[in-house]
Amino acid sequence: MRVEVIVRLKNGVLDPQGKAIHNALESLGYTNIQEVNVGKAIILEIDSKEVEEVKKQVHLMCDTLLANTVIEDYQIKL
Repeated sequence: MRVEVIVRLKNGVLDPQGKAIHNALESLGYTNIQEVNVGKAIILEIDSKEVEEVKKQVHLMCDTLLANTVIEDYQIKL
C-alpha cells in the first residue's frame, strides 16, 4: 500500500524558508504571490492490505518521528 504523508508548519509558526522563496519569487517579477509555505512529502510503501491497521501505524510513525507535532501538522493520504 502506498501512503503519502504531508507535513506542514502549523498556522502561526514562522516559515523562514517560505519567506525566502517568496522574496526570491518577487525579485524575479512574480509580484502576485500572496504567501509561500514550505513542507515535506514522505512516501511510504507498506506491505499490508489492512487499511485501518496501516492508518494506525502511520499515525504512530508521524507522532514519534516523521512530524514535530508541537509545530507541525500532518495529513495522511492512502
